[in-house]
Amino acid sequence: MNKELIGALDALEKEKGISKDILIEAIENSLITGCKQHFGITKDDGIVVRIDRNTGDFRVFITKRVVEHVEDPVEQISLEDAVKINSKAQIGNGINVEIKSEDFSRIAAQKAKGIILQRIREEERKSVYSEYAMKEKDIVTGIVQRINGDKISINLGKMDAVLLPKEQVKGEVFVPTERIKLYVVSVTDTAKGVIVKVSRSHPDLVKRLFESEVTEVKDGTVEIKGIAREAGSRTKMAVWSNNPDVDPVGACVGLNGARVNAIVNELRGEKIDIINWSENPAILIENALSPAKVVSVIADDEEKTAQVVVPDYQLSLAIGKEGQNARLAARLTGFKIDIKSESQAREAGEYEGYNEESYDDDAEYSENMNDALPDEDIQDGDVEEEAGNEELE
Repeated sequence: MNKELIGALDALEKEKGISKDILIEAIENSLITGCKQHFGITKDDGIVVRIDRNTGDFRVFITKRVVEHVEDPVEQISLEDAVKINSKAQIGNGINVEIKSEDFSRIAAQKAKGIILQRIREEERKSVYSEYAMKEKDIVTGIVQRINGDKISINLGKMDAVLLPKEQVKGEVFVPTERIKLYVVSVTDTAKGVIVKVSRSHPDLVKRLFESEVTEVKDGTVEIKGIAREAGSRTKMAVWSNNPDVDPVGACVGLNGARVNAIVNELRGEKIDIINWSENPAILIENALSPAKVVSVIADDEEKTAQVVVPDYQLSLAIGKEGQNARLAARLTGFKIDIKSESQAREAGEYEGYNEESYDDDAEYSENMNDALPDEDIQDGDVEEEAGNEELE
């Protein structure tokens, strides 16, 4: 052992975050193990290893008992020889006798090396796990390495992760060396190594992006109360301000839309609707159906159902393309939402009595709603901004 090895240990400590003291301890243990195997020593305290932390020089000692007549030369030493090492040696005392490194067999040295490498791998895995476990439920930046069929290999810095198909956003295409943001779903330490599960489709990816982009969200002034997302297409997010002087929607949008546009760009053009959250379910549902205008909302907080009436010309907009707007509103609010136009409500005769179109978390278009789809020149989202609500592309 020499200064070159100490230099290598310093490099490992810097690059991989493995403590040099831990590695030196592993080397000491490996030398003790190799020495015991070579000399056939079974007792735990029979070998002592001393390593100089600065030079890398090491000395190995075997503890021998001072006896008058030596019967076991491995564990015993004569008084005559002991006095040469320590002039105060006496019969019955223990004395450390240095073992020269060349006395080790090749097999013992190889086993010691294997123990060192194993310890380095273990410590490296612990270091990687500790680092990425702290990033669980947060976002990280990764570099696309290669595309393996429907799986994407991502370099996260000290390790690689695989972006599985179910965690990808439909329509997103990446190229090698491209930098992307990912949400860390979980970090697991397994026998095969550390596994980091990442996602581009998780709703909390949007939340974390706003926390990193919007100061008021990061410091808690503005709270994100709920998120409903159909990855790659649209996200609805309800926000609330703990400071009456801070507009939560405006804070998230930013000057000239700078803040939200940065997030939209990261999400490859995914639309984001930011609405004001309210403790009043009726107001929350009205806001959630933005950008559509709402005539009335009757919400049953116990049954978690709501009856909504919208102007005739707003029906298709309230429902959204393929029912998306109503579906996301239902997810965001937790209410099953029945939407009816004013004409349909009048035909029904009694407002509470209608139940023709229903949208819940997994709602599909009904036949009546298909009849109310917008014409080709009317697109979901082509409306003016409503007070307190923003629809941004």
